[in-house]
Amino acid sequence: MDVRVGDVLIMKKNHPCGDNRFLVLRSGMDFKLRCLGCGHEVMVARAKAEKNIRRIEREQG
Repeated sequence: MDVRVGDVLIMKKNHPCGDNRFLVLRSGMDFKLRCLGCGHEVMVARAKAEKNIRRIEREQG
């Protein structure tokens, strides 16, 4: 799956704050994501994150 820094991931499950949108801060063997609802940053293993991605929103350009 092609996930780049700056992409917004719409996940299948919500963060405890209620939002399901996360900004990708770092990608590699794991992702560093920032919740766009509350600003909390989390590290998630790539395999686990890719399983839970519903859609990727990418800026044009």
